[in-house]
Amino acid sequence: MNGSAGQRVRQDALYADAVAAHGGMIARLCAGYEADPVLREDLEQEIHLQLWRSFAGFAQQCSLATWVHRIAHNVGAWHVHCAVRAKPDGFVDLDTVDVADTRAGPEDSADAALTLDRLYALIWRLRPIDRQVMLLHLEGLDAAACAEITGLTPGAVTTRIHRIKALLARQFAGGNRP
Repeated sequence: MNGSAGQRVRQDALYADAVAAHGGMIARLCAGYEADPVLREDLEQEIHLQLWRSFAGFAQQCSLATWVHRIAHNVGAWHVHCAVRAKPDGFVDLDTVDVADTRAGPEDSADAALTLDRLYALIWRLRPIDRQVMLLHLEGLDAAACAEITGLTPGAVTTRIHRIKALLARQFAGGNRP
């Protein structure tokens, strides 16, 4: 097997391992970055393509999980960046997020699907870096891993997570206003 073919086999094997281990995370990440189901599917395909391409240069300088998260979040952030350029006033700061749920009354708030919809509605409105931190946190990554992926410091990640959790607590506790 020549070098090029061997590289391709290695790239395919790394991609297959990554998808087997982290395919669910990629799908959840796409749901966090894109509300529209058609655009979400496009985003997921783009992440898979870029992930496969990235393994041509993967030198195992970090874990497979970190690499997959980094590639997926970079593609997701680029997707959001393009959406921001298309509609520049579509995202808000953590201090100004206001997600009103007019679809259901308090008795329905216990419904897990509605709660997840409300969570995504809030996440979709966050600035890209806040969205990225929250999605990584929801995937169970600690502040150090989030920092490695996002380029923020662990302290900055912890602060953002704390602020977002407080916002979510206000959103889900007493009413619709964060």
